[in-house]
Amino acid sequence: MMEEEVKEKISLQGRDPKAIEIQINNFKNGFPFLPIEEPATIGNGIEEVTEEDIASYMADYSSITQDKEMVKFVPASGAATRMFKDLFAYLEAEDQSLASNSFVDKFITNLKSFAFYEDLKAAISADGKSLDSLLEQKDYPAIVGYLLQDEGLGYGKLPKGLLKFHNYDTGSRTPVYEHFIEGLHYSLGKGNTVRLHFTVSPEHQENFEAKVAELKAKLEAQEGAKFEVSFSQQKKSTDTIAVNMDNTPFEDANGEILFRPAGHGALLENLNEIDADLIFIKNIDNVVPDKMKEITHKYKVVLSSILINNQEKLFSLINALQDDPSDEIIHESAVLLENKLGLRLPPNFKTQDRVEKINYLITKLDRPLRVCGMVENTGEPGGGPFWVSEKDGSMSLQIGETAQLDLNDNKVAKIFRSSSHFNPTDLVCGVKNYKGKKFDLMKYRDPETGFITQKSKDGKDLKAQELPGLWNGSMANWNTIFVEVPLDTFNPVKTINDLLREEHQS
Repeated sequence: MMEEEVKEKISLQGRDPKAIEIQINNFKNGFPFLPIEEPATIGNGIEEVTEEDIASYMADYSSITQDKEMVKFVPASGAATRMFKDLFAYLEAEDQSLASNSFVDKFITNLKSFAFYEDLKAAISADGKSLDSLLEQKDYPAIVGYLLQDEGLGYGKLPKGLLKFHNYDTGSRTPVYEHFIEGLHYSLGKGNTVRLHFTVSPEHQENFEAKVAELKAKLEAQEGAKFEVSFSQQKKSTDTIAVNMDNTPFEDANGEILFRPAGHGALLENLNEIDADLIFIKNIDNVVPDKMKEITHKYKVVLSSILINNQEKLFSLINALQDDPSDEIIHESAVLLENKLGLRLPPNFKTQDRVEKINYLITKLDRPLRVCGMVENTGEPGGGPFWVSEKDGSMSLQIGETAQLDLNDNKVAKIFRSSSHFNPTDLVCGVKNYKGKKFDLMKYRDPETGFITQKSKDGKDLKAQELPGLWNGSMANWNTIFVEVPLDTFNPVKTINDLLREEHQS
């Protein structure tokens, strides 16, 4: 139990002591490992689509989505600091020769290939200097400084969404711009409107709003479509307590208890506020130039068409189950769950009486639905698709992060090594029930999942806690369909030099 003094401090900082006590117990006891039973693979939890399927989906898409409200939900919080980690390290290094730093060598050698090149030249000129002169003098730290620091472009503090990623003959584009264009391709819905929602940090929202206003006016005039753009911020109420290594509350230099952002799982509350028929989730940095957008468009159509088709079936079956269903309807419902919606029924299902079976099937069908793209595993970090055992004896499809797995267990390690695919954060979500009412998504997460990590502040070690991941524990009790998508649909920008890859060069 927490001491009264600690409870009072927590209350004065606007937090619920009962919720914080649960978090402290999580630090003490740890989170249970995810009980994976086998990897999801092609034909065993991951669907494969044919070219014939794709052609059919593409032909029907505009007619089945024209009256649907669709939203692109784009997590875009935080500065791009990690993207420039190697450049920041270079500025601190004693040896600043390019010979000793291949990353910076590649960056400097290919400066003209970056979409921000002209802006960088202009920023240096505005300071009475010349980029060409700095290159001749081999003053590479100055060039890097003008890119990252406030006297230049200030890219080191900007969010990824507002950095210039791609060059075109008509100018350059930021990730926000590319998401607008993507929206025209596959989320133009009811009212001839593209709806986008960006989760942003408070310090960046004003800049986002200014850029979005520019884009909105320009593209509405050019494309003849409407754009509705909304923003939200990760709620401070979702921050979790930090603790010392002995699990006592960590206090900062001012004597206040430290609370930290709880990872992308905290965005479940933001997602829960979106009222739409379809919600696309895709990270801010996973965008490509127009030359590669066709494949993105094609497979977003695939994912959303699969969702709509299966949603129609399950809505029909739920309605039929409500009213003295035939044995055929009961069987059909069980088959849909097992063959399409990522659930293997528990062994005792066969022995349940008729009423128990109907109630169980309705409970399992009447849940949010997600269709997740899965790409072939090439060693990239990301959650993998697994069959996981549930407390009621059933098995469900889940996305499991490495941190959730007990890799010291030989069985688990073997299953993990045999996993063939990973999740590139490519989801389409159906968040309304068969009556057209929005689900309360908070009721479908697994609070027993989460992550504990070690961090530091003011030179002192601490432990931090993340809420259930947005597409992990936060969606643990959704119906799930995994679909294989090509690796070409996954093009994240984790470092500045990733922009030099062929897929990011226009």
